[in-house]
Amino acid sequence: MEEMVVLVDEHGAPTGEAPKRTVHGRSTPRHLAFSCHLIDRRGRLLVTRRALAKRTWPGVWTNALCGHPIPGESMEDAVRRRAWFELGVEIADITCVLPDFGYTARDASGIQENEHCPVFIAEVTSPLIPHPDEVSEVEWTTVDGLTAAASAAPWAFSPWLVGHLPALAPHLAEAVARRHA
Repeated sequence: MEEMVVLVDEHGAPTGEAPKRTVHGRSTPRHLAFSCHLIDRRGRLLVTRRALAKRTWPGVWTNALCGHPIPGESMEDAVRRRAWFELGVEIADITCVLPDFGYTARDASGIQENEHCPVFIAEVTSPLIPHPDEVSEVEWTTVDGLTAAASAAPWAFSPWLVGHLPALAPHLAEAVARRHA
């Protein structure tokens, strides 16, 4: 069965559906996506490097996982589904911290992303088993470490991560602090 995505207006309200394969091209309709940052019980933050086989932004570093909810799927269920698929990991305490984030960007191949992309934080509750078609590397870091790296070399990171990180960093710091309370 073909994977579908939710088309949205500029405010994130659903306007229809389309096959996922048709919404990432030279001219991309606005559609619903999400990004999720994962924290472990030690307060470390996971970053991943996109597999070189990925159609968009291959080989760049990004947040732990991202994806698209299918029509009728809750965002939390979509985050859990993609966490399992991309990283083979179970997660808990899924919290949406940037519900209105959105971006438009074009990668080096000319493919455009145009997404209403709420940003989540969740906690890792099982070992990682990255899917090699999705993730080529993983690294545990700190909020300050990620912020410094993305500031020093923004070209090495996904545009959605660079775009939402300034607003996200305080939420990440708070989530890490809660785990060490």
